[in-house]
Amino acid sequence: MAQETKRIVRVMTTDIDGQLSVERALRRIKGVSFMFSKSVCTATQTDGKRKIGDLSEEEVKTIEAFIKDPKLPDWMLNRRKDPETGKDLHLSMAQQQLKKREDINTLRRIRAYRGIRHELGQPTRGQRTRSTFRTQKAVGVSKKKAQPAKKK
Repeated sequence: MAQETKRIVRVMTTDIDGQLSVERALRRIKGVSFMFSKSVCTATQTDGKRKIGDLSEEEVKTIEAFIKDPKLPDWMLNRRKDPETGKDLHLSMAQQQLKKREDINTLRRIRAYRGIRHELGQPTRGQRTRSTFRTQKAVGVSKKKAQPAKKK
């Protein structure tokens, strides 16, 4: 008896369409990139071209466990040399968002240049601001307000 393809597969609190291949489906998870999804398939010995809806619960659990604790080279992880622990980590889902927010708040608290730029809503990586990052729509000279017609 052939196993029926699931329509939606839940991997790490993310609902994924069961028709996608495993490699493409894993990229829907926040914190999993193209290279990372390929290496997850290789490390867990899963065919990346298979539909994710065809995987058994056991296979999905092994993929989840590998994403939570990957045994990959350091250059493939998304948080190397964590400032608090000094370890190389790979964060995904809410952990990644939380750490990013903490890092920005730390920069703001110590009054670093990047933290100040975050507060102002300006670019933090040295981009020019003459033509981009504008807040108003009018470019150049500000428009005059329409004045009522004079009475005779």
